[in-house]
Amino acid sequence: MRKLPPLNAVRAFEAAARHVSFTKAAKELFVTHGAVSKQVAVLEAWLSTPLFNRSQSQLSLTDAGRTFLTAVTPALDRIAVTAMQLVEQAEPTALRINAPPTFTMRWLIPRISAFQKRRGGVEVKLTTSTAPVNFEERGYDVAIRGAHEPLPGMVSVPFMTETIVPICHPDLLEGGRLQDPTDVAEHTLISYDTEPMNWAEWLTLAQVPASQPPSKSLQFEQMYFALQAAAEGLGLVLVPLFLVADDVIAGRLCAPFGLRVARQRRYFVNSPLGFERKPVIEDFTEWLLKEGQDTERSIAQLTETMGW
Repeated sequence: MRKLPPLNAVRAFEAAARHVSFTKAAKELFVTHGAVSKQVAVLEAWLSTPLFNRSQSQLSLTDAGRTFLTAVTPALDRIAVTAMQLVEQAEPTALRINAPPTFTMRWLIPRISAFQKRRGGVEVKLTTSTAPVNFEERGYDVAIRGAHEPLPGMVSVPFMTETIVPICHPDLLEGGRLQDPTDVAEHTLISYDTEPMNWAEWLTLAQVPASQPPSKSLQFEQMYFALQAAAEGLGLVLVPLFLVADDVIAGRLCAPFGLRVARQRRYFVNSPLGFERKPVIEDFTEWLLKEGQDTERSIAQLTETMGW
């Protein structure tokens, strides 16, 4: 029967020895400095020999520590490689993706077939939501959300920047009725519950006097309905430019003020801690990064063409 030291303690030692730092090892292992120190002490007690020389300003390996490290690191590497090979072989055939409804309809669905071709054999399951990300309760593998900062408590990777601008039907420009931001007060301002920027914020940034409140407003639950209302000529709505770029190019919609008083935030692909290295999630993240870069280039070309 093998007589093995405590494996959690071995893992903590290997990380600490590789970094020559309990703090860096704790960050890598997602534990506290004290937890690493305690596990190393357990291993030293089991081996009946010190593995580190400790002082207030410096940490260094003893001869025994260096000897043990040269054996432990290759062994853990072999375990990791073999485990990942088995994970890939047993990888689930489905990737469950959750994203906001309008983003899913207007951006993700037109592109997702390219990912399916890249990852043949993986079934993509799409659900929509704007609720806070909860992997355990909602049952998805990755979640896409728009935000200004990475989401805490998970792996949160930015893949695209969005620019939020007022959008409307070209008919609203007739007669020079939308030449200046102050002109929006004469039109219906369309809002929705999940909007990343509301009209009060936009009016403040545009320095529209408070004495010029909008004459009418129209409220919806989802961006999709608000955008459809704008497409029907009912008023102006604040939406991400990349979602309507094709409509602007085709002349079905317009951005009357271009990039003036625009606001930016980013889209993040989020996965549970420890799951980001699953091959299918890695591939999906890499694919999103490429598609996001392509979209940003298209928006840059659009803004140059429109002279914004």
